[in-house]
Amino acid sequence: MDALKGRVAVVTGAASGIGLAVARAFAAEGVRVVLADIERDALAGAVEGLQRDGHDVLGVPTDVATLEAIEHLRDRTIEHYGRVDIVHNNAGVLVAGAIEDIALDAWRWVLDVDLWSVVHGVRAFLPIMKAQGHGHIVNTASTAGLQAGAGIAPYNVAKFGVVALTETLRLECEGTGVGVSLLCPGAVDTQIVHAERNRPSNVPGSAGAIAERFTAGSARLLKEQGIAPSAVAALVVDAVRTNRFWVLTHPAWVDV
Repeated sequence: MDALKGRVAVVTGAASGIGLAVARAFAAEGVRVVLADIERDALAGAVEGLQRDGHDVLGVPTDVATLEAIEHLRDRTIEHYGRVDIVHNNAGVLVAGAIEDIALDAWRWVLDVDLWSVVHGVRAFLPIMKAQGHGHIVNTASTAGLQAGAGIAPYNVAKFGVVALTETLRLECEGTGVGVSLLCPGAVDTQIVHAERNRPSNVPGSAGAIAERFTAGSARLLKEQGIAPSAVAALVVDAVRTNRFWVLTHPAWVDV
């Protein structure tokens, strides 16, 4: 997708972190961007900031854990812009703890947001792209989807699923004009370890000593060693432009 100016992109998890950085990067290329996020106030602030800078953007509050919300996001995008060219299924959450300590409702929440939202996003937007003969889908997995680490089993399972889904999608989109990219971030300076701020009140959160160690250690690691979300966004824009499948933020993971 060489020419990006005038295209329409949808980005989930767009009120902060990688999602907001990607929205800004696309907007800077002249792309009209639909920002989706469950955090209404943060989303409104992100949209207002981009609009002040002269960009054509739309905010759609979206709980990506539900199919109905993703379908509404699709319909609102078509209603407002009349087309969709790029979709970045990016929203993600995390709950920490030992496998046996993490409540089943917490497992379901993480899988709904991190895996099922990607499934729903692909199913909602892909038919439009195939019908128009062009488009590009970016799915955010993680290095945790390439090699699992202790303390975040639901996140690992979800991200391995996103990798498998996106590899399959790439194969099935050959010859359709629809490009596919898989983003696997390593350490990035975001608030992912504090994703429980959006956890539903009926879903238990992180639990146990493993959770405490993971949250404290990961928060420090991301802040001290994590790369800037803007650097990740630049890689995403380049992947869409060049139809590159693997987007690894840290070269050492190529060997993995």
